[in-house]
Order: sequence, then C-alpha cells, then structure tokens
Amino acid sequence: MISLEKDDGYWIAVIDRPDKANSLTPEMLERLCEIAEAAREARVLVLTGVGKVFSAGADLEAARAGLATSPLWERLSGAIARLPGLSICALNGTVAGGAMGMALACDLRLSVPGAKVFYPVMKLGFLPQPSDPARLSALVGPSRARMILMAGQKIPVEEALTWGLIDRIVEPDALMTEARALSLDTLGADAAHARAIKAMIR
Repeated sequence: MISLEKDDGYWIAVIDRPDKANSLTPEMLERLCEIAEAAREARVLVLTGVGKVFSAGADLEAARAGLATSPLWERLSGAIARLPGLSICALNGTVAGGAMGMALACDLRLSVPGAKVFYPVMKLGFLPQPSDPARLSALVGPSRARMILMAGQKIPVEEALTWGLIDRIVEPDALMTEARALSLDTLGADAAHARAIKAMIR
C-alpha cells in the first residue's frame, strides 16, 4: 500500500489505501520510514497519495493499539527533515493527525484546492510527535500553531497558503507536473552543491 517510483534521482513515494482515507498501518509507516532513510541517495523525494485524502494519519484500529504514539512517526519525520536533497509533499487532499508530521518535515508543500489540514491531538488526548509543534510554529507562528493543535481547527489550504503552511495550490491534474517542475534545478545540480545550499538555509 506504499509504492515507490524511481526515475534516476527523482523518487516518488505514494500512499495507496484510498478506501481507508490513506490511513497508515504499522507496516505502512515502517515502509515510509525505510523509504525516507534510503532517500539520502535521491536528489528529490516527493510524497503523495491516491484518492481524495493525502492521509488521515493512523489507522483507527492500529491507533487504539498504540500506533498513534509510536516512535515511528518521529523516525519518519526526522528522516525526511535530514534529507540532503529536496523533499516535497504533494497533498492530493486533506492531511490529518500524525500524517501532518510528514508534511511539516518536507521542504515544500503543494496542495490541491479544497483540502484541509488539521491535527486533532487535543480532542483525542494524545500529544503530538515531539518535533511537530516546533516545525509547525516555525512555519506559521506560535498563535496559529495553537489554533491547529489546541483549538483543533481544520484549516482550508487556501487559508494555510496565506499562513505559509502551504507553498502553492495546484489543480489535481497538474499536481505531480508541478512537483517535477520544482525539482528540475535540484535534479540538474551537483548533489554536493544542492546539499550545501540546503545546509545554509537551515
């Protein structure tokens, strides 16, 4: 339910469980971790999904069994954040819960129109993964981070764009074309050069 396409240094990881809103099982989350860790060999990693939802986070049954607080979420977002190349989250739809960590850890976030971002940890009684609040706050500021994490607001991507949480809104049929277009300079550069520029931004 997680597929990986490789085109030279351009990798696309796809969450493919649309009948369950692309919610993640432990096995799917482990596979995403493995891909993100291996993607140090890639120039660009794109994360996307199939259907109308990018990911609803943890599968409900797995969440009840402990997946909602699994260290795998932090392992995944940490691996994405450490990538020396460009990482892009191409949101094919709404992103929720622990799956927000993937989006927050990426360098760029694209979205189709009409999607929402939310992270209902307050309502569900869980703490967010350790690095997520700081990454969220760095992107949108402390007050808006509280709007999402403490007030439980579902933010339309059109509003999230003005906050800096989403970088560009793209029609569904152009989403992956846009992701590829944004990757061209990095794909064409020397890997060490791209790595050095990314390190300077950090």
